[in-house]
Amino acid sequence: MINGAGGRWLVAALAASAALTSGCTGSVDTDELPGVYRNDATGGEMLLESDGTFSATDVSTDESAGPADFSGRWEFVDSSSSSDFIYLTVDDGGLGRTGGVQLYPSGRGAVEFRAPDKSPSLVLTRVAAP
Repeated sequence: MINGAGGRWLVAALAASAALTSGCTGSVDTDELPGVYRNDATGGEMLLESDGTFSATDVSTDESAGPADFSGRWEFVDSSSSSDFIYLTVDDGGLGRTGGVQLYPSGRGAVEFRAPDKSPSLVLTRVAAP
């Protein structure tokens, strides 16, 4: 048990530290984001081009949706209030949505689709260029 002012300060410092680091994936170098990402188990693949376009093949963006092919434009969002993410603006008809999709960098060489406060629905790992 932690007693006294020193103990309360320690608990407060630990809680603040946990709040600041939750959701942090480390620094993202946007120049390293373009490339091919794949999930070998599902066959899903995402290509992020350096010109800001993307294409996805056999990718499911959430647990309830089946795999789809879609394309559009991508943009990295450096968020000061939550996790940084890659915003995918999907071309008309790609997913039957009017809005975009968020893709989260997950350590070096991986990206994931996930809803807030849920486990990733799909993790794609960077692969070497053919």
